[in-house]
Amino acid sequence: MVRTRFAPSPTGYLHIGGARTALFNFLFARNQGGKFILRIEDTDVERSTDESVQAILDGMNWLGLSWDEGPFFQSKRMDRYKLYAERLLEEGKAYYCYCQPEELQERRERALKDGKKPTYDRRCRERKDVPAGLTPVIRFKAPQEGQTIVEDLIKGTVVFNNNELDDLIIIRSDGYPTYNFAVVIDDVDMAITHIIRGDDHLNNTPRQIQIYNALNFPVPKFAHVPMILGSDKTRLSKRHGATSVMAYKEMGYINKALINYLVRLGWSCGDQEIFSMDEMIEKFNIENIGKSAAVFNPEKLLWLNSHYIKTMDIDELLEISLEYFKRKHEILPERDVMKRIINSLKERSKTLVELADSSGVYFYDDFDYDTESVKKFFPDRNSSILSYILEQVKKKGLADEKDFESLVRGTAELFGVKVVVVAQQIRIALSGKTVSPSLYDIISIIGIERTIRRFERFMDFLSKG
Repeated sequence: MVRTRFAPSPTGYLHIGGARTALFNFLFARNQGGKFILRIEDTDVERSTDESVQAILDGMNWLGLSWDEGPFFQSKRMDRYKLYAERLLEEGKAYYCYCQPEELQERRERALKDGKKPTYDRRCRERKDVPAGLTPVIRFKAPQEGQTIVEDLIKGTVVFNNNELDDLIIIRSDGYPTYNFAVVIDDVDMAITHIIRGDDHLNNTPRQIQIYNALNFPVPKFAHVPMILGSDKTRLSKRHGATSVMAYKEMGYINKALINYLVRLGWSCGDQEIFSMDEMIEKFNIENIGKSAAVFNPEKLLWLNSHYIKTMDIDELLEISLEYFKRKHEILPERDVMKRIINSLKERSKTLVELADSSGVYFYDDFDYDTESVKKFFPDRNSSILSYILEQVKKKGLADEKDFESLVRGTAELFGVKVVVVAQQIRIALSGKTVSPSLYDIISIIGIERTIRRFERFMDFLSKG
């Protein structure tokens, strides 16, 4: 059975790049009928925090990337790393190293000065004595000759010369494992078959393969995904905009839109741009992951988000947008009215924050008027057009949208002005500005009584200059 994993370090939020890695692993496992495992690599005690763990779990849950097993924590698996380190020591495939940090630094500096690579010189590799008062690290006894070959599912065959790889530390002096050792033991214990990760890990792969071989474990298949770059073609960072998954939720992005955008960052299926989760699972494969770095385009993500807002089922859109409306307004109307409000706003909204921010026209009657718009459409402070419309509304009411449009056209013809002038005068009276939802949507949602009050309030404002 195919088994993939996502293994973040809890030293911060869930990054956009990490989310894409998680997504690719999730989709491949689902496509193959396999399992997706979540593992938290928290052996960096100084930097790992419970808050970061929760941020990762929150991001995964919001994106809908449900895991089948886990989350597992490296910090609770220390006995497994110790067990395998002792096995390597017993088999002569690892050794104690007593070199102190200041010695190692001095040798590195000397090697650089002599034009050599600053790698460990292996002086403890065959050491038999046990110096008193020194706590050793454990180093892996890496092969010094030949090559280690990575058969990567994306990059193809990548060859590393063993004489360029030094004897890496597998257990630090504090007893904690290093990344390259712990990750191998974890992936073995969890029976991981495919490792899909960023290509910044490619240089770690030959070291890990050597450890697999030393322990006589089968080597999983590797697929190293090109990095995500910012618009300036440098590695994606905060200077390019938000990089935290949950920051996009806060800004009013829809999880389905972000997932859809992330899957297209480095993977393609013909010219198709819009994918449901079911379509992603059905069509995802490693073969269609590109070999070049993907460039993060905030404008395209915003376009995709607006597409989802416009096309999403209204009941679902209501559910995910309620929290943004609650931030904006103390009291919300009943569900059916909220659906009508959202329907009237969604065509103009690119985010859920915009959707809620633009809804004030339905909630408040005491808005300010845009003075430049008032000067433009009421140059002589004449409210006769509005007075006529108000009189007709009071007398006859409004049966439907066609009835309203007929009133607007008839008024324009009666007063010898363009329809747009009548419409904008009504818009200013109803909303305070010249940009708003459909006029009939406003009237039908706030009701005739509030419509009349807004007309009268504006005409009073106009008369006072």
